[in-house]
Amino acid sequence: MRKKKPAPSMKIIPLGGLEQIGMNITAFEYNDSIIVVDCGLAFPNDDMYGIDLVIPDISYLKENEEKVKAFFITHGHEDHIGALPYVLKELHVPVYGTKLTLGIIGIKLKEHSELENVPLEVVSYGDTVKLDDFNVEIINTNHSISDACALAITTPAGTIIHTGDFKIDFTPVLGETIDLQRLGEFGKKGVLALMCDSTNALKPGLTMSEKTVGKTFDNIFAENTGSRIIVATFASNVDRVQQIINSAAKFRRKVAMEGRSMVNIVSCAQELGYLNVPEGLLITTEEAKNYPNEQLVFIMTGSQGESMSALSRIAGHTHRKVSIIPGDVVIISSTPIPGNEKNVSKLINELIMQGAHVIFQDTHVSGHASQEEIKMIYRLTNPRYSIPVHGEYRHRIAQKELAIGLGMDKDDVLMAKSGDIIEISKDEMKIVGNAPARGVLVDGYGIGDIGNTVLKERHILSESGIVMVSIAIEAETGNIVDLPKIISKGFVYHKDSEDLMIGAEEVLEREVNRNVYADFVDLAKMKVDITGGLTDYFNQTIKRRPMIVVMIHEV
Repeated sequence: MRKKKPAPSMKIIPLGGLEQIGMNITAFEYNDSIIVVDCGLAFPNDDMYGIDLVIPDISYLKENEEKVKAFFITHGHEDHIGALPYVLKELHVPVYGTKLTLGIIGIKLKEHSELENVPLEVVSYGDTVKLDDFNVEIINTNHSISDACALAITTPAGTIIHTGDFKIDFTPVLGETIDLQRLGEFGKKGVLALMCDSTNALKPGLTMSEKTVGKTFDNIFAENTGSRIIVATFASNVDRVQQIINSAAKFRRKVAMEGRSMVNIVSCAQELGYLNVPEGLLITTEEAKNYPNEQLVFIMTGSQGESMSALSRIAGHTHRKVSIIPGDVVIISSTPIPGNEKNVSKLINELIMQGAHVIFQDTHVSGHASQEEIKMIYRLTNPRYSIPVHGEYRHRIAQKELAIGLGMDKDDVLMAKSGDIIEISKDEMKIVGNAPARGVLVDGYGIGDIGNTVLKERHILSESGIVMVSIAIEAETGNIVDLPKIISKGFVYHKDSEDLMIGAEEVLEREVNRNVYADFVDLAKMKVDITGGLTDYFNQTIKRRPMIVVMIHEV
C-alpha cells in the first residue's frame, strides 16, 4: 500500500500581540518566503522606569532576512504600525497597505528619515498581492479608523483569514460595511485557520456603531453653547475627528488642532480625502484668540493621559498656547488602555481642579467586535482551526470558548504564546519551536540597550534611593587619604537622620579597616564588604534597602 503523502504545511510565528494589548506582529512562512502582518508597538508598564516604547524582537526575521518579502499592514493604529520606523531600518522590504494607512506610516517614516528608503505599496479592497507562494487578498472591514482591512493569506497549505482589528458597523462614518460576503465566499472554499481579534471577546452582544458618538457630541454641544469645548481623542481616529468637525460646523464653531500627531494626521487625512472639512472651519491656535469662547472647539491629543500630550501639558500648566479657563467643557473621547487608568484619572482630577467640566462617559464606542460579531465571523469563514489573537490571555480564552460553543473541537483552537512557531496543515496544527519575542525597550535614542538588570536598578532607585560611598586611597602605600564620605539621594534627609548616618559611618569604618592590611589593600573585597555591611545595617535599622554604590579612587 502506497504511503500517504503529507499535506503541505506552513508556519505562523506571532512575535507579539498575545498576552497583551499592543505590539501586534505575526510572520507567515512557507518554504523560502516570509510575509509579516503588522508591526506595532506597546506602551511601557508602570515598572519600566524611563522606557518610552516597547517594540517587537525581530531576531527571527533578521536570522531569515533573505526570506522576508514584505510587510502587510491592516490599519493605521500605533499598536499595528508604531514599530515600523525602527524595524525597517534593519529589514529593507516593501510595505503594503491601504491609502490612509500608508499615509500615516509615511508621516512616521519621514520623522525618522526613512521615507526615501522604504517602498510603500498602496492596495485597495479586493486587490490580491502575489509574492512567491503567497497570495494576499485585501478585504474591507470596519474599525475606529478608516481604511482598515482583513487579509486572506493563501499558500499551497491553505488559506488563513487574519481579521486585523475589526467590528461590524452597518452605518460607518466613512466607507462601506465590512465585506461579509467575501468572507463567506472564502468560508465556502475552505479556510484553514482563522486568526480573529479578541479584544472585546468578553463583551456580549454587538459593538455600537461609530455614528452613535456623533449624536452624543451633538447633545453635548447643544447643552454647552456658552462654553469653550476641548475634545481629546486618538489622532489616528479620523472618523471620530470627522464627527467632532460635523458637530462644530452644525453649531457654528471654529476648530483648532493641538498636538503634533493630531495636526499631521488630520492634514494627511484631508489631503487624501478621508476628512470632509467645510472651508474656513479650521483655524490655528493663534487665530483662536480672535474668537469668543463659545465659538471655539479644540481637538487635541492626550485622551490617555500621556505625559507630553497637548491635554496633559495644558492640565500641567506647561502648554505655551492654551490654558484651562473655568467653565471649559473637556470631552475625553476614548477608553483608557489597560495600564493607563491612573494617568487618565490624574488628568481628569487636574482639569476639574482648574474649573473645567470633564465629560468622559458615553463619548466613545469601541472599534472592536463583541461576542455576536465574532460568532458571525466564525460562521461565515467556518475555519478548520482557530488561533485567537490581539489581546490578553483572558480575552483570547473567551474567544476560544465562543469557538467551542459554535461546535469547534477544543483541540482545534490554539492558545499560542508570542514566539511560538506554529506549523499548520489541513491534517494538524502544532507548536514546533520558539522564536525570541520578549520585546525590545526603547529609551530615547537607545534601542535594546536597556535590559532587566538596568530596569531592576531603576526600580530600586525609585523605591529606596541610592547611597554612594567615596573612598580615596594612596596607590603606592594603600593608606586612606581622607575620611570616607557617604552621600545619599532619595534615601533619607541627612539633617533629620543624623544618628542613622553616624551608624552608617561606623559600619563603613569597620569594613574599611577589615580590608586594609600591612602590605596591601584588597579593593575588590573592600567594595563587596562595604556594600554588604551597609545593606544589612540599613535593612536592620529602618527596613530599607537602598542601592549602594562604592567608589574607590586611587591617588
